[in-house]
Amino acid sequence: MRAASYAFGLALCLTQAPGFAVAADFSDPDWPCIQRKVENLSPSLMWPEPIAPMALAPAAKELVEVVSLRRVTLEEAEAHVRAFVEKNAPVDGQLLGNIFLAVFDKIADTRQRLIAGIARYSRSQIALSSRIDGSRVEMAKLTHEKNPNFDRIDKLEEQIDWDERIYRERAQALTYVCETPVLLEKRAYAIAQILLKQMPD
Repeated sequence: MRAASYAFGLALCLTQAPGFAVAADFSDPDWPCIQRKVENLSPSLMWPEPIAPMALAPAAKELVEVVSLRRVTLEEAEAHVRAFVEKNAPVDGQLLGNIFLAVFDKIADTRQRLIAGIARYSRSQIALSSRIDGSRVEMAKLTHEKNPNFDRIDKLEEQIDWDERIYRERAQALTYVCETPVLLEKRAYAIAQILLKQMPD
């Protein structure tokens, strides 16, 4: 439970804040996730029809804001879409397409900020790992001296224990966070399918 809470907080920080393991995508050493890094999504892969950009009315903008939120379940999102279509009928494919495009842009922006945050986080883990290694080397060197500085050795041992604890907790949390870009991609596709159900015949 603690790890899940830590991961949730980490995900929020990564999407909002400016900036452990070996990267799974070896083309990008800053990418620490097992999941393949796909930096940019394409709305055309999720929406089959051409979309001519148009300004959205306030009601449509409100729908975009609601269904973009991850805390809104897909079932709730579909109910909001149906209610919007019923209230604003007739609704054409271009309006639905522009609603999807606005939702896509919001989700894609959150996803890109998250991916950038994961990379920054990975670099901090790499730096922490290097610090742990350096402390271990120094402690081993001091231990083998003729007159060891035991105060310094004790401080190094304490620092290593603390750094390793932080490293492990972050690595565990990152396992959860790495799933988030994929979940966001799936949500964008699911919203597209919900909107496509409302396309006029």
